[in-house]
Amino acid sequence: MLGMTRQMENRIDEQRQGTGERRAAADEHFMRRALELAREAAVAGEAPIGAVVVADGRIAGEGRNSPIALCDPTAHAEILALREASKSLGNYRLAGATVYVTLEPCVMCAGAMVNARIARLVFGVRDLRFGGVRSKFRVADSELLNHRVAIDEGIFAAECQQILQSFFQVRR
Repeated sequence: MLGMTRQMENRIDEQRQGTGERRAAADEHFMRRALELAREAAVAGEAPIGAVVVADGRIAGEGRNSPIALCDPTAHAEILALREASKSLGNYRLAGATVYVTLEPCVMCAGAMVNARIARLVFGVRDLRFGGVRSKFRVADSELLNHRVAIDEGIFAAECQQILQSFFQVRR
């Protein structure tokens, strides 16, 4: 009986590791798309931030920063990706979805993720000036709110940081 328990524990550990490896590969895949969108934003003269919403293993919505082009202060990459995902899925609630974004979301975007019931947020680099989930505020997983978003950070952090630094060095 004891041997059977160890066997079962080993299988569970193998399954968790396999799940973790698949999750890491998915994180890298979708973050690469967010990086592509960030580069597109930079070419368009916008702050280089890209976001992707993934539901059921596929991209349901994506966006790149566009407040200048759209004359809209809410046209952050995350907001545009959430809007597109809601339309494509036919629901303003995105329960179970994951958001991938190159820069830590601001308070507005973090609040939108809570309202949309996003399950998980993956971001590349912290925003030390305006960060709404780790750096300045903790909106997405606040105990004061009725929904909490799981947060993972640091995926392709160096690349996300480099894109931002390159963009703003040219403008200074």
